[in-house]
Amino acid sequence: MRMKWMFLTILIVFMTGMILSLLVINTKVNTDVDVVAVNEVVKITESRWGNMKPEDYHATQLQFVVLDNNGTILYQTAEGLSTTLNDAMKNRDTVTDIMIDDRLAGKMIIHNDYQAIIEQSRSRLVSVMMTTFVAITALCIFYILFLNHRVFKPFKKLQNFAVNVARGNLDIPLKMDKNNPFGAFTESFDIMREELAAARQSEYAANRSKKELVAGLSHDIKTPVASIKAVSELMLIRASDDKVIKQLNMIYSKAEQINLLVTDMFHATLEELQELKVTVSEELSEVLSGIIANVNYDDQISCDPIPACMIVTDVTRLQQVFDNILSNSYKYAGTSVKITSQINDAYLELHIMDYGQGVDEDELPLLFNKFYRGQNVVGQSGTGLGLFISKYFMQKMLGDMECHNRDDGFTVILRIKLA
Repeated sequence: MRMKWMFLTILIVFMTGMILSLLVINTKVNTDVDVVAVNEVVKITESRWGNMKPEDYHATQLQFVVLDNNGTILYQTAEGLSTTLNDAMKNRDTVTDIMIDDRLAGKMIIHNDYQAIIEQSRSRLVSVMMTTFVAITALCIFYILFLNHRVFKPFKKLQNFAVNVARGNLDIPLKMDKNNPFGAFTESFDIMREELAAARQSEYAANRSKKELVAGLSHDIKTPVASIKAVSELMLIRASDDKVIKQLNMIYSKAEQINLLVTDMFHATLEELQELKVTVSEELSEVLSGIIANVNYDDQISCDPIPACMIVTDVTRLQQVFDNILSNSYKYAGTSVKITSQINDAYLELHIMDYGQGVDEDELPLLFNKFYRGQNVVGQSGTGLGLFISKYFMQKMLGDMECHNRDDGFTVILRIKLA
C-alpha cells in the first residue's frame, strides 16, 4: 500500500510540473504599446520642444529617445536605448512623429521591453522545470531507498534462506521485519522449513530404527551360527566316514561364511550408527603372531619373522581386519598366502600376498567403497563390506590400508602405527 501511494505521489508531482510548464509556455506576452502614455509623452515633448527637462516626464515610466530631423539626439531618458531608426527597427521599438505647428520637427523612439518579458517568461519556465525535476529526483531516491529496505533486503533474506534450505541447514529460521511486503509468502517458506526439518527428523529416526533392527538381528543370528559351528566341530571329531567328514566340513565352512557375512553387516550398521568403537592401546608386535595364527586355516599362511616393536592398535579390531583380508584371499584367490613385514618410517608394514589373478586395475580405487564387489565375484557370496570396514578400522587405529596387483598375484598392505 505504501509503495502505491509513493508511486502516486511521484506521478502527481510529475503531472503538476508538466501543467505548470505548459501554463508558462502558453502565457501570452503583452507587447502592445500604451497608446495613452505615448500620446501624453508626445504632447509634453511638443510643448517643451527645444527646452525638455527630466522633471517634465516624472509622471511617465516610458523610456524614449527624441531625435530631430537630422537624427541628432535631443533628449534621452536612459543609456542603452535605440538612438537611430535602424536600431529601433531591429529592436522592435515604437517610432512616432513629433509635430510642431503641423510641421515634422523630429522623431521619438519609445523603447519596447519585449526581450525582457521573454527572458522573464523563460526564467519562470526554467524555475518550474527545475523545481519539478528536483522534486521527482528526491522522491525517486526516497522510493529507491524504500524499495531497498522493504523489498530487496527481504528478498536477499529469502535468497539466503533458500540457500540454507538447499544445503540442508534447516535449523536457521526465516526472520522478517514486521509489515514486510512478502507477508504470508515468507511465513509459508518458514513453515516449509519446519516441515522439512520434521520430515528429516522422522526419516532419520526411521532409518536409525531400521539400522538398529538390522544390528540386533545380525547379533542374534551369530548365536545360532556359532552353535552350528560348535556342533559340526564336535561331529567332525567323532566322524570316521570320509563322506560324512566331507559333508560336515561343508557345513562348517558355510556356517563360517554366514558368520563372516553377518559380522560385516553388523559392523557396517554400527558404523552408520556411529557406534563402531575402536579403542587403541600400545601392544607388542608379538600379538600379530597370535592374530595370524587364528586365521591360518589348513596351514595355508607362511609368515616371516615380525620385527620386535611397540605398535598402536586395537587387537580385537585388528583381528577382524585379518579375518576379512584372509577370508577374501581364500575365497577369490584360493592359493597359499605369504606375509612379510618391515618398519617404514613411523609404521610397521605388513604385506599380505596371495598368488591369484588379482583384480582389474580400473577396480583398484573402488575396492574400499561400501558395497562394491569386483568382476571376479561371480558365484561367490558376499556384501562388499569387508574391505570397507577393514580400512575404517585401520584409519581409526591411526594406520592405513592399501592394495595393488603383482605380476604373480595380489598384495594387501597394512600400515600399523608405531608407538
